[in-house]
This record gives sequence, C-alpha cells and structure tokens, in this order.
Amino acid sequence: MRYFIELAYNGKAYHGWQNQPDAVSVQETLETALFTLLQVSTPVVGAGRTDAGVHASQYFAHFDAEILPDPQKLIFRLNSLLASDIAVYNLFEVHPEAHARFDAISRSYEYHIIQQKDPFFYETAHLVKNELDLDKMNLAAFRLKKHTDFKCFSKSKTDVKTYNCVIKSAIWEQQENKLVFKITADRFLRNMVRAIVGTLLEIGLGKIPVEKLEEIIKSRDRQNAGTSVPAKALFLTGIEYPTSIVEK
Repeated sequence: MRYFIELAYNGKAYHGWQNQPDAVSVQETLETALFTLLQVSTPVVGAGRTDAGVHASQYFAHFDAEILPDPQKLIFRLNSLLASDIAVYNLFEVHPEAHARFDAISRSYEYHIIQQKDPFFYETAHLVKNELDLDKMNLAAFRLKKHTDFKCFSKSKTDVKTYNCVIKSAIWEQQENKLVFKITADRFLRNMVRAIVGTLLEIGLGKIPVEKLEEIIKSRDRQNAGTSVPAKALFLTGIEYPTSIVEK
C-alpha cells in the first residue's frame, strides 16, 4: 500500500530534507524511525528538497508498506521515537501511483524578517535594521507574477530542464513585530525564494529601483539579482495536491 505522511520540522539541525553523504537529513532520520518500527527498509520520497537550515511547517512524503492496521498508533510511535524538532501530524492511504513530489499542484513559502533584536526570533527570522519601504517591496513582488522564467533567481549549476515557474501570489505582510513574505507557485527552483527575498529587500532599502526588477529577470543572470538571504528564516508552509490522490 502507498501512504502519504504529513510532517513538520525545524531545519536547524539538518542538512535539508534530502539524504546527503556524511550529513544528517530529515529524510534519513524519518527512514531510520520507520525501519525501527516496521522492521523493514522503508524508503521515503519527499515533496521536494529544502536547503540546509530551512524549516517546514507542512511537508508531505510517501512510502510503500504492508497494510497499516492502525495509522494513528504509528503516528504516536513515530513521534515518540523522533527528536523534538520533527513532528508527524497525519498518515493516510493514497492511490498506488500517487507521488509526493510530482503530484503537487503548488507549494507555498514564508520568509520572516525582524527589524529589531529579538531573543525569541533570532533563530528563525532574519534581522534587517535599516528602514524598509514596504510599498515598493510589494509593488515589485506583484510584478513577479508577470514572468515565468526565473533563471536569475536560481542557484548556479542546477540540473533542471526548465527555469519556468508560475507564481500564483507574492506579498509582504506586517505581522505584529515581524515582516513576512508569502509566495505560492506551481514549483520553485533551488535557492529561488531566498534570492527573490534578497532582491526585494534591496528594493526596499533603496539600493535597486522597482523598475530594474524587469531588467534583472530578463537578464537570466544570477549575478544581477540580490544576495540570497539566510536559510534560517525560510519556511515551507504548504503543499497542495489534487483530491483524487486519496484512496477511496
């Protein structure tokens, strides 16, 4: 049977989701826990990569196993076995062909900014002390939706067939003492969100005019975009799937 597992993780201690040689990953940690409980090697396929230090408040993966008579009991046992920085929320049966990565319709991310020193957010938010022009940042964010080729925001030497992505929404919001960038797209390139945020921050700081964003995107050159912001403040917050993947 094929199962989807819904989880969340704090990425500080992990070298991203994907298994890495000589580095601890979320995928490896979850596979080890499943092996301990099911007593059989259980490869887990995730919804996609997250870079080292990036968090996920909602993440999905799939694995194949014999019929699980009590999924809720397995969730409880997994959470008892896993460290406190990984939490399993749900486990459900899906169609045998359902795929956590390729069946995803959209993914959503948030990037968190603080503008004054805060002992409660220093590990999960990026500190920008200088004044930011939120209106200009949102004007630039809105213009992102006009484009589909985002090579200028992609990590160099990335093995992808296309740099095209459809951005469905992109907006900055003030949430009490944090500034949060929210973005949803059908897919994302490696390092894309962090490069976008770095570019929008430079616009907000007055280093780049809003109008230059078009030129940067059309150049398809990573060197023309802003510096990538730190991974610690990036959260994968949602993954959408068609309802048809669930086994009836």
